[in-house]
Amino acid sequence: MSDPQPQLPPLNALRAFDMAARHLNFRLAAEALGVTQSAVAQQVRHLEATLGLQLFERRSRSLALTGAGLTYAAQIRRAFEQIAEATAALRPTPLRLTISVTPTFASKWLIPRLHELTAAHTDLDLRVLAAESLSNFQTDGVDVAVRQGKPPFGPGLTADLLFEQEVVAVCSPALLTDAALPLPPQALDRFVLLHDAHNLWPDFIATTMAGLSAPPQRGIRFSHTALAMDAALAGQGVALVSRFLVERDLADGRLVRPFDGVLTGPLGFYVVAPRKARHPGPTQRIRDWLLAAGKNTPA
Repeated sequence: MSDPQPQLPPLNALRAFDMAARHLNFRLAAEALGVTQSAVAQQVRHLEATLGLQLFERRSRSLALTGAGLTYAAQIRRAFEQIAEATAALRPTPLRLTISVTPTFASKWLIPRLHELTAAHTDLDLRVLAAESLSNFQTDGVDVAVRQGKPPFGPGLTADLLFEQEVVAVCSPALLTDAALPLPPQALDRFVLLHDAHNLWPDFIATTMAGLSAPPQRGIRFSHTALAMDAALAGQGVALVSRFLVERDLADGRLVRPFDGVLTGPLGFYVVAPRKARHPGPTQRIRDWLLAAGKNTPA
């Protein structure tokens, strides 16, 4: 016949003792546990009565562990740590998925929605790889990418349209001094033009500003669209930006469209992934989320 299991103290009493030993204060222990101070004190007294030992010396404004309490606290803390480690070992390691995007797409569209993405996929360890150069699906370990261009993007890849290429002019409302919008094309010479690496101002002027005799000469050039957008928000001039990237700034009034022209083109934004994905199910879920979020982005 097997020996009976040893009688263990109540877990709540052990937890209260452990927290009180950490803080040497019943009030702080109670705040950490989310219970009342009297409840912690009662649990500790119950534990001492069960053990037949005094674990704390009660002082006027603090606690001090007795010799027995000091030894017991170290052992109980180690036991709780072992329970935590055993529990963590049972949980599967989150699957890592890498999303490749440009820095502008990451900072202006993806990051403001990142909490929604992570909340919808708590089982995934998501990695965002932001670079202007195209990442390689094989060598860089990329699972899903958002790329601007015109398909096909390469053999063995699928591409789903996320956003059409629609470029608009934006600036801070502080630059307009209550002017009626939209402004006539001739008003463009009042502003500093904010350029990015795409250099779309000549095409925008030629396509949407009929009758403009000559484009303004004043301008500032940036290596990233996100920097041109930030300069526009700071009132430094007028930037050309894909419309979906500024929908929140326009809706909240941080930016306005001084001219109503829209430059359209064939270089849309696509969600791209390998046909033979390393992790087919999770990759498809991220693709579906991106496409659904794109449809919910106001035009």
